[in-house]
Amino acid sequence: MRRLVSLYGASPLHLLALVACFALAGYAARELFSSEPVWVLVWFVGAAVGHDILLLPLYAIVDTALVRAGRQQRAAAETTNQVPWINYLRFPAAISGLLLIVFFPSIFRLASSYSVTTRLSPDSYVQSWLLVTGVLFAVSAVAYAVRLRRTRQAA
Repeated sequence: MRRLVSLYGASPLHLLALVACFALAGYAARELFSSEPVWVLVWFVGAAVGHDILLLPLYAIVDTALVRAGRQQRAAAETTNQVPWINYLRFPAAISGLLLIVFFPSIFRLASSYSVTTRLSPDSYVQSWLLVTGVLFAVSAVAYAVRLRRTRQAA
């Protein structure tokens, strides 16, 4: 057992979980490529190009602008080992953006087949996405307010 840990660098349970994840990913890839392999490749390349060329520079610019705007607060947070305020915006914005990217055909009513297969109104996607986004930002705001309150009480 010790030899395996020294060779692999982690516990056997970690290796087992890694093998299981690769098996699941292989099964999913086989299922995807068995139906329409060309469209899967087109989607994958389009998603990679769309993210790396369009989205990454866009949200990097926005994040850099927000970080520069809060530079004073960041310096204070670093001296007290606190999470910077920007992280309370990054998380809900990232999750909301990811949901928007995944469900954009339904949210913007571009795909009519989803309502047939799910039996949901196309309006429910917009409302659900807005509700989830609002809840994410509300929970993040409450977490930030609790952190500020604890910081002020400790001081």
